[in-house]
Amino acid sequence: MFDIRLPIAGIEFNVLLLILIGFCVGVLGGFFGVGGGWIVTPALNIFGFHMAYAIGTDLSNIFGQSIGATKKHHKMGNIDWKLGSISIVASIVGLELGSQLIIELEKAGDVGSIVRWCYLFLMFGLSTLMFYDYFRMNPKKIGRKQDSSNNSSGAEQGPTRSKLAQSLHKINLPPMISFPTSGIQSVSLWAVLLVFALTGFLSGFLGVGGGFIRMPALVYLIGVPTSIAIGTDLMSVLASGAYGCFTYAMKGRVEIFAAFFMLIGSSIGAQIGATAVKYIKGYGIRLLFAIMIAFAGCSIALEQVYKITSVPFYQSAAGLVLMGTAVCLTLIVIVKLVVEFKREKKIRA
Repeated sequence: MFDIRLPIAGIEFNVLLLILIGFCVGVLGGFFGVGGGWIVTPALNIFGFHMAYAIGTDLSNIFGQSIGATKKHHKMGNIDWKLGSISIVASIVGLELGSQLIIELEKAGDVGSIVRWCYLFLMFGLSTLMFYDYFRMNPKKIGRKQDSSNNSSGAEQGPTRSKLAQSLHKINLPPMISFPTSGIQSVSLWAVLLVFALTGFLSGFLGVGGGFIRMPALVYLIGVPTSIAIGTDLMSVLASGAYGCFTYAMKGRVEIFAAFFMLIGSSIGAQIGATAVKYIKGYGIRLLFAIMIAFAGCSIALEQVYKITSVPFYQSAAGLVLMGTAVCLTLIVIVKLVVEFKREKKIRA
């Protein structure tokens, strides 16, 4: 009843499912500072899109939803414009290389399988790192140490930075540059450019805004406070999503009707997610982020098993895990936002 014909992708798809995917992506994207490619690209691929069309359509949705979320974070003071501007230049170079590689692999054979294996490696690797970071901090220590997302100065100084970030800051390769908004006094410009070029490449290759990689990279490699990392990441996601949408559209790999219906849901959800950052502490955000990408990795693993065995159960299970995780995390963010908002309102009264 709600199925529509998507002429570019050449398939039929449910409109309500597109809107639901868009809404969940909007909430989680605004909350985590990501484009939502971990949901959209695998979900569209699981439900019938060829991988190249799933990537192109995802990037067009990322561009649209990031506009509202970036504007919201700007009002909250969560964007380091200097750092974000540098990230855009480096990310675009990497993104073009990644998208060109996808097109070449598409001509050569089964690009979907290669992309899924790369997804698995990155998602399980990142989730393991973030779980380790969270649980090495005992609850009392986390309680005593106000995370930077609630710190008016926005700076995570000294021991609160990861060892990786401290090592990167020791690189003394001119020119050196500072980022006052992020509380960074001096860091090598070349090291920063390398981080963003890599995330841009993965963005073009995996069909994501780069956010699910760039947000942890900003926190754990560059040492940016969680809330500033989210807002700055969204600024970069907006730019890379725009360029990614353009380059895939020129290659005829964007299903514009699907992107339009997803944008209806994501534009609303992005405002909710961005607002929630104000009420939830940084370590809580990181824990939910780790849970998100771990379950997304499980979904892609099930999809890969299906591709190998051709047993329909595994594809159905992959879709249920993916959408179930997105819906559950969306509800958690919304409920937490409502609870914290009421608590703040009660305190003010």
